[in-house]
Amino acid sequence: MPNDVNPPQEAEIASYHRPARGEGERLDYPFEDIPEFGETQEIAEGIHWLTMPLPFSLKAINLYLFDDGDGWTILDSGLNTSMVRDHWDKVFDKLLDGKPVNRIVITHMHPDHSGLAGWLVERTGAPLHMTRAEFLTARTLLLEKSETVPQKALAFYKRAGFPAMALEAFAAHGYGNFAKAVWELPQGYRRMRHGDRLDFGGRKWRVITGSGHSPEHASLFCEDDKILISGDQLLPRITSNVSVYPTEPYGDPLGEWFASLYALEHLPADTLVLPSHNEPFRNVQQRTGDIRAAHIRRLVALSELCVEPKTAVEGFPVLFRRKLSGMDYIMGTGEAIAHMHYLEKRGNVERLSDGGVDRFRTIADFDPESVAEEFDK
Repeated sequence: MPNDVNPPQEAEIASYHRPARGEGERLDYPFEDIPEFGETQEIAEGIHWLTMPLPFSLKAINLYLFDDGDGWTILDSGLNTSMVRDHWDKVFDKLLDGKPVNRIVITHMHPDHSGLAGWLVERTGAPLHMTRAEFLTARTLLLEKSETVPQKALAFYKRAGFPAMALEAFAAHGYGNFAKAVWELPQGYRRMRHGDRLDFGGRKWRVITGSGHSPEHASLFCEDDKILISGDQLLPRITSNVSVYPTEPYGDPLGEWFASLYALEHLPADTLVLPSHNEPFRNVQQRTGDIRAAHIRRLVALSELCVEPKTAVEGFPVLFRRKLSGMDYIMGTGEAIAHMHYLEKRGNVERLSDGGVDRFRTIADFDPESVAEEFDK
């Protein structure tokens, strides 16, 4: 079992959820071809789609290059591996035409997005743009290196219902692998805030922040050309991991995630969405609705399951299509806790603690309409 109990270094948007039939297939995908690793494809004037490899079940991340005329803007960096650095060498040698990099924009701190941000800053001298919570969280996690898993982390997963063998396997590994996947970040950065305007690639972009998947994820929207850089906030074929972790053990990330989805629903349906994984697509409202509906189905199923008290881990059968192992087990546990906490904070289940283990029991039916009502107030 892997050892990272921080926001995971593995492509944190695993496709292990139980999707609806045809989920993600009713969207418009305007590009048939996907660029090879280290190659680019121009998908709008001055916007180049770049892919980099990931050594996980999710095999690739999308990065984007924006032609500023006098230079380039890089959006997201890829994981800190020698293979990705080699692909970046090819990009610099063959694709950037010798022009400088003007800025590096990072949507959020997860290592497949920020892993080589510091390396790119060192190589180019370009400023790093991130939101405050993402930058400071990443800087903090870079300091966490330990051969011993903290007792509070072990207690957290025991409360979630980890079997004894899983806890033993978890304790046998070190702690804080974030630093292994992320190049050292610079001391300073340029802060992005919700509502800020950035100019690059010949366009004006408005920053839209969201949370639930990460602390202060930045998406960027160009109103004039109706283009959304969605990062992990909106993906066409898989749903982002929304987890509770030992660092915030009683958090409600699913409630934050729903709010973040609502913030994107007003965008025009024909907006071209540039996601961090899978292909660019159109039809924002269809996708936000599908994602919300998928989570609501899980909440309904959990509420029905918890008529008899259940731990988060005991909720796996109604949440996930396949048996989980390794990092997926950690991520699945975080997801299950997030769904339990959502129900608990809204009075649908109560927490029963016994012997260091938390179980949740349904005390009121979950009404799916309450999700929308919460944000209509």
